[in-house]
Amino acid sequence: MSLDNFIVRPKRLFVEHYADKAAWESLSDADRMDLINEVAGLPSGFADDDFDAKQFDLLLLRTQLALLRSDHAFEGLSKKIVAIASMLEELQNIPMVAAQLSLILELQTDEYWQDITVPMLETVRRRLRELIKLIEYKKRAFVYSDFEDEIGAGADIEVSGVPVGTDMDRFRAKARQFLMVNQNHIAILKLHRNEPLTATDLGELERIFVEAGVGTAEEMQRIREEGGLGIFIRSLVGLDRAAAKRAFDTFIEGRKLTAHQHEFVGMVIDHLTARGVMDPRLLYESPFTDLDPLGVAGVFQEGDVVQLIQILRDVEGRAAA
Repeated sequence: MSLDNFIVRPKRLFVEHYADKAAWESLSDADRMDLINEVAGLPSGFADDDFDAKQFDLLLLRTQLALLRSDHAFEGLSKKIVAIASMLEELQNIPMVAAQLSLILELQTDEYWQDITVPMLETVRRRLRELIKLIEYKKRAFVYSDFEDEIGAGADIEVSGVPVGTDMDRFRAKARQFLMVNQNHIAILKLHRNEPLTATDLGELERIFVEAGVGTAEEMQRIREEGGLGIFIRSLVGLDRAAAKRAFDTFIEGRKLTAHQHEFVGMVIDHLTARGVMDPRLLYESPFTDLDPLGVAGVFQEGDVVQLIQILRDVEGRAAA
C-alpha cells in the first residue's frame, strides 16, 4: 500500500503498523477490528493478473464461509472443488500438477470431506490456485429457444441414447485409479508410448476393465461410441513426452523453424503429453491463436499444416486397433 496514495495517507498509522511482520504475531480483538475497519478497504499496489486463480480463491472463500455457517450451499460448492480436482488429475503429466497429485487425489475421496476444516480448505486454496489456469475447459454450444412453456399432465417417458445411472465423471475417476495400479500392463504401456495396438490388446483391456468392475456395460458401450477404449485410456494416461517428440521428428528434420514455429510445435507436444490425443480443430483455437490470430494457418504454410494434422491423426490412430 503506497503512502503516496491520497486514500491510504489518512490511514498511515495503521498501514505502517501492520506492514511490520511482528504486528501479526499476536493479534488482539482490537487489532482485528482495526484491520477490518481501517485497512481492509484500502487500495493495494499488489497485482495478481491470474484471473482463474482469483476465481478459485473466491470459490474456496465461499466454501469456507458455508462451512462456518453450516450453510446447505456447502455440498454444491464442495462438488465444484472435487470436479476441479478431477480435471487437474488428468494433467498429472505436467510436473507442477504432479507435485500436488497426492492432495488432488485425496480431495476426490469421501473421507477427506468427512471432518473438513477451514484450515484444510485454505491449504487446498494455496496449493492448487496456480494450477487452475492449466485446465482447458470444454466449450459448450449455446442453445437458444423461443417458445411458450406450458405445463401439461405428467407422464413417464423413455429417453433413448442416455444410459440410466451412468455417471461418466465417476467412471473416469475409477478408471484413473485402476490405470495407476495397472500402469505396467503391456497394452497400457503401448498406449502411453504411442506404440500401435492390436485387436487382441484392446480385447484384453476391455476384459480386465470388466473383471475389475471399473465400468458397467452401459459405460463401456458409451466409450466405444465415443472413439473406443484405446482413445479413452490414452486420454487418461497421456502420452510419453519422448514419444510425442518422436512423432514430430520427421516434420522437424530438414526444416529451419522460426522461434514461433518451434513454440507452436512445443505447445502441440505439451497437449499430447497431457491429454494423449488432440483434435486438429484445436490448432485454430486458443492458446494457439495467441501466437497468431489464424492459429496454425498463420504460423505454417499450407503443406506443413496438412502434415501436422496427419501426425495428430496418426498418433490417435495408434490408440485404436
